[in-house]
Amino acid sequence: MSMTSKHNPKPPGLFVSVIPLLSMVLLLIVGYGIFRIGAEVLLVIAAFITGLLARISGYSWDIMQKGIVESITKALPAMLIVITVGVLIGSWIVGGTIPMLIYYGLKLISPRFFLLSACMVCSIISLFTGTSWGTVGTIGIAFIGVAEGLNIPAAQAAGAIISGAYFGDKLSPFSDTTNLAPIAARSNLFDHIKHMLWTTLPAWCIGLFIYLLLGLFYHSGEQITLPVELLSTLKKSFTFNIFLLLPPLIVLYFAVRKLPTIPGMLISSFIALILGILFQKINVTSALAALTNGYQSQTGLAELDRLLSRGGMMSMMGVTLIAFCAFGFAGIMQSTGMLDRILTALARFTKTTGILVASTVMSCISVALMTGSSFLSIIIPGELFAPLYKEKNLAAKNLSRTTEDSGTVIVPLIPWSMAAVFMSGTLGVSTLDYLPWTFMNYIGFLFALIYGFTGLAISPKIREDETQPGS
Repeated sequence: MSMTSKHNPKPPGLFVSVIPLLSMVLLLIVGYGIFRIGAEVLLVIAAFITGLLARISGYSWDIMQKGIVESITKALPAMLIVITVGVLIGSWIVGGTIPMLIYYGLKLISPRFFLLSACMVCSIISLFTGTSWGTVGTIGIAFIGVAEGLNIPAAQAAGAIISGAYFGDKLSPFSDTTNLAPIAARSNLFDHIKHMLWTTLPAWCIGLFIYLLLGLFYHSGEQITLPVELLSTLKKSFTFNIFLLLPPLIVLYFAVRKLPTIPGMLISSFIALILGILFQKINVTSALAALTNGYQSQTGLAELDRLLSRGGMMSMMGVTLIAFCAFGFAGIMQSTGMLDRILTALARFTKTTGILVASTVMSCISVALMTGSSFLSIIIPGELFAPLYKEKNLAAKNLSRTTEDSGTVIVPLIPWSMAAVFMSGTLGVSTLDYLPWTFMNYIGFLFALIYGFTGLAISPKIREDETQPGS
């Protein structure tokens, strides 16, 4: 006898519908927050619990499976972009583009205004590498050492470094969280990045202005010592010239012209590989291998090798797997009517755009506090609120922007998160000490709230499929 029902069962009540969410929160708090169990496994367990409740309510496996497939299918275009980003990172390092940008980014250090320079350089390097951890773990260490030599408060230096690292990470098309947010909200990657400028740029500029003022009080006649070994190793290991700017210019051209994203990335990657073969003298086999497994740096300088050994399609499989598990959970919630029950209850309290944005902000911060995970603080609120934004005719990029404003950059400010443990351990400054000086990280969501209640920089939905460029 088939398990498929001949009629649609009645959706579970609100109490039953909330149980899967509460179960997931409990699993993440205990499993991820305390025992550091992989989020993927916990999401699968939450999906299993949801499936059991749905089966008891009369739903067949066929209905649930169809919901899972439909949920994942909607996210596939964005997942393809994530995988292509892995190809792009590997090829840009092979070609020498990313190493060149790091090299000249370091050259921008101003001896007079250390905090301002540290934030700006970390922003540039993180923007073109897509890694806040890699930036802090390499250039950040150099900056914190210089700060100590100049008698600049370590907490302020750490705040400037982390703000810059997360500014670049947040806006970089190479960043995992920047790719994950539009997947969860069903928006387009480059539309999402452009929309984030409304909140991120003002927050970053305010931080830079404060660093500028602070720098005036800590000016020293001593010259700042650049990380000479890192610079010389970069210069020795790669050949730099103006042609290495072609790959980012191609991606920029496709983004500005609102052309298909993936073809632009692949063309850019192909040009980068050619540049790597011509100028970096890398062989074809190694160049192509970097597209799958990432570039394996062998400069002999451990710190630089950690920064440059990145990219490849395999590097994006972790993000893709988490997305699959999350969408499996969401698919059961949607197909059995549980999510609709919860959203109907939420809709009673989110009558205005401002309240909806504020609810999103509070949800992201709450998940971040409970789990200490950037991924989960994006995925869970993104999945929960996506239908409400659509119902209110608001563009999905409003949601993806808000999840980054109140999720990605908040996590390193939570002492028990892995990000905060890494930042404080690497820089030698406690989380609570550097927290007040990471201005960009916590000012961004304030702009999100202002825009939500004023309507400024809030975009309406203009097409049904918002994963397409120009949505």
